[in-house]
Amino acid sequence: MRIEDALRLAAEADLDLVEVAAQGQPPVCKLMDYGKFKYESALKAREDRKKQVNTVIKEMKLRPKIDPHDYETKKGHIVRFLSAGDKVKVTIMFRGREQSRPELGFRLLQKLADDIADIGFVESAPKQDGRNMIMVIGPLKKKTAGRGVHGDEGHVDEGHVDEAHTDGDEVANENDN
Repeated sequence: MRIEDALRLAAEADLDLVEVAAQGQPPVCKLMDYGKFKYESALKAREDRKKQVNTVIKEMKLRPKIDPHDYETKKGHIVRFLSAGDKVKVTIMFRGREQSRPELGFRLLQKLADDIADIGFVESAPKQDGRNMIMVIGPLKKKTAGRGVHGDEGHVDEGHVDEAHTDGDEVANENDN
């Protein structure tokens, strides 16, 4: 179809002539309301961004000569981060003569990986990076999009009935007796 004819058809239908595939032989055009098309594509892009899950990487720094209680505290923080669905970058910082004993840091990271194996997995194995040894741990369950402030309160187990979801008649009948 000639361009003039297509433009005339577009004007008669009160639509726009939009080139869809310029590389095609011949080029492909379409009659559409371009303003409506732009609006709908912006809405779709906004919805896609809303559904997108942001990956957050938390960092936990340790030393090779860490006290057992301090280790448990740091491990608790890592467990909390992994339970929230975030990745954790664990860094062992070596100072002075500790740099000559990287196996201490490696053993500490292996112990940590074994301790949190039920809720996370090692994404990148421990590797030496100058004065630091780095390992990245990812959660076993993915972060859910649009997670509410209160988490999973509205959930009803099979054996448990949430009082907020029952009818008021049952409670009223008990009070009448």
